[in-house]
Amino acid sequence: METAKQLSVSMANKPGRLANLLMTLNKEKVGFRALSVMDSGERGTVRFVPDDLDAAIAVLDKANLRYDKSEVLLVEVPKQAGGFGKICERLASEHLNLDYAYSSFNDGRAKGGPLAVIKLNDLAKAQRVLRGNGTSERRRPGRRPVHAR
Repeated sequence: METAKQLSVSMANKPGRLANLLMTLNKEKVGFRALSVMDSGERGTVRFVPDDLDAAIAVLDKANLRYDKSEVLLVEVPKQAGGFGKICERLASEHLNLDYAYSSFNDGRAKGGPLAVIKLNDLAKAQRVLRGNGTSERRRPGRRPVHAR
């Protein structure tokens, strides 16, 4: 588990815009560990975790594309049914609000499955909870799981 910088680019939702962005990044040898594309009518949002943040920012600046930078959590998802659901349940049990999540490409760095890219309200607390150092480990006996409440 680690934190990473994510870039979010808002673009017109028209054919070829995404391809142009990806080809521009590729031309400058900027790779990414994760990518998500969402539309919201006439605009789309491309979120990605670049391998080289400074190089990615330089490419976006040169292309005159507006972007937002934010910190996200990268969590390895267990290779089992319900693996991501269990991660979400642990976060919810500690009142951590998940703003959004998407999956990475398995870039060879993770020994197991893909990484979940998670944006939430308190990254430091989320890391403690998922490492087992949060208050979830000190639950009172008999407390029901979040999904059963």
